[in-house]
Amino acid sequence: QVPLVESGGGSVQTGGSLRLSCEVPGYDYGFYCMAWFRQAPGKERESVAGFYSDGWTDYANSVRGRFVVSKEDRKNMLYLQMNNLEPEDSATYYCAAKKPCESRYDVRKAAIYRHWGQGVEVTVSS
Repeated sequence: QVPLVESGGGSVQTGGSLRLSCEVPGYDYGFYCMAWFRQAPGKERESVAGFYSDGWTDYANSVRGRFVVSKEDRKNMLYLQMNNLEPEDSATYYCAAKKPCESRYDVRKAAIYRHWGQGVEVTVSS
């Protein structure tokens, strides 16, 4: 599979916003799972937000209320709008997708994904 392509990373100050984008061609029909993960240096990868094909979303407690995951079918794009960013949000962010995906409750499980992006850096300074 062609790797997914993320964009939109960068450096912001605490309280700022960024929107990450991920090109997800071919995921515009059927049952699929998509998600954003992140990994900071020296830390394990963690799930941030998940999106199921029926529009259902799920978030890590650390980002709930600040991050919003969405998909634009017309452009085959998955987005992660990140607001009120904190230094602890600094990491490399990865998008992932899987089709078919039978359960919405799997969206934030890294083990189900084989189709990943190459990552985009996000740095939040205090």
